[in-house]
Amino acid sequence: MSKQINLAIFASGSGTNAENIGKYFEAHEHIHVKEILSNKKDAFVHQRANNLDIPSWTFSKEQFQNPAFIKMLSDFDYIILAGFLWLIPKFLIKAFPNKIINIHPALLPKFGGKGMYGDRVHQAVLEAGEKKSGITIHLVNEEYDKGEILFHAECEVSEEESPDSLAKKIHALEYEHFPRVIEEYIMSHSK
Repeated sequence: MSKQINLAIFASGSGTNAENIGKYFEAHEHIHVKEILSNKKDAFVHQRANNLDIPSWTFSKEQFQNPAFIKMLSDFDYIILAGFLWLIPKFLIKAFPNKIINIHPALLPKFGGKGMYGDRVHQAVLEAGEKKSGITIHLVNEEYDKGEILFHAECEVSEEESPDSLAKKIHALEYEHFPRVIEEYIMSHSK
């Protein structure tokens, strides 16, 4: 494989997963995080990108929903959603078939869908009395959290679990697995 594979990471918030992915691929022979994009100008992910010397920029809802947005992504081979909350438009899914990867902080198909993110997910898991939670890494299609599942990792939910303590367990799984699963998927589909 001679061609470098460029990733665009989309993030809406603090950007811990984006930073983790950026660090993971810093010296990678084939895969390169080229830019980090956000829908929020003041998201802390921009600072994290700056710390890693990865260019970052912000886009508006109007830009994102306009098919001309694809032109802004012409240098990228894959899009990674790392805490990005907007539904991906159909034209973007068509332009990047099976090349948009998302992570969800629960074991899909449970606890997914519109509005299910962050502590809302952990609260729902606890309210349902689940004994396990975890992460799901999946491809993105036209519906929230319905794309092909690539990977699950589980953790135990204890009797005295809080949304905060569960979030810590989930973050640990995200940091451990997300970059590696991205790498394995891309390398196996880029031969």
